[in-house]
Amino acid sequence: MTVNHLGQPIGDAVTNWKIPEPPAKEVLVGRFCRLEPLDVGAHARPLWNANSLDREHRNWTYLFHGPYAAYDDYVEWVGRASSTTDPLFFAVIDGAERAVGVAAYLRVAPDAGSIEVGHINFSPLLQRTPAATEAMYLMMSRVFDLGYRRYEWKCDALNSPSRAAAQRLGFSFEGVFRQALVYKGRNRDTAWYAMIDRDWPATKAGFERWLSPANFDHAGQQRTRLTTTRSNAPPAAATPPTADAT
Repeated sequence: MTVNHLGQPIGDAVTNWKIPEPPAKEVLVGRFCRLEPLDVGAHARPLWNANSLDREHRNWTYLFHGPYAAYDDYVEWVGRASSTTDPLFFAVIDGAERAVGVAAYLRVAPDAGSIEVGHINFSPLLQRTPAATEAMYLMMSRVFDLGYRRYEWKCDALNSPSRAAAQRLGFSFEGVFRQALVYKGRNRDTAWYAMIDRDWPATKAGFERWLSPANFDHAGQQRTRLTTTRSNAPPAAATPPTADAT
């Protein structure tokens, strides 16, 4: 434990760290998918078509916006979303060259080294596919490559699929903020998850083992679960801490 000259406990010194740049509107390329900055002309129609497969509108329950009754209304939302840098929206493009989902960086705080991923809406064409996992890997990898210390995931505490996804991807549960928001006329208790820079090397190794061609059979089915490849990943070499543990 670190103490100051008054004998009070204080956080560890943050050394050898530079304030990172905000994420850019750039293309992130993987083996199963790529992420492109959201664009009305390129992505609105294919995203509308992909989302239309969610006939019960189940994907929209925990989002702040939607569902949309008309295509023009959705185009208007895509136009607004694509014009901002915080949130910074990306479209997920699958191997068939279709825009099949969206996700965004938000609450970008370079001075704190903190950034959040959210506004995730993966259509039925993307859900439970290697591309869905790789899209999240590409976004988190870019964040830590830029030098961020903390990557956050927040969701409605009642959204069990989102909470399960956060844990599968390697985020740690940090608690529930009660009555944090009102959206769509109802209360939201918000569940907080996060990953920090010292978690990333081992988490990255687990993702890379899972995404390896050797982990998929001829039908494209995984041989080993992500939670297993992450738990079996070798630990990173010890490095001086850059932040307080959370």
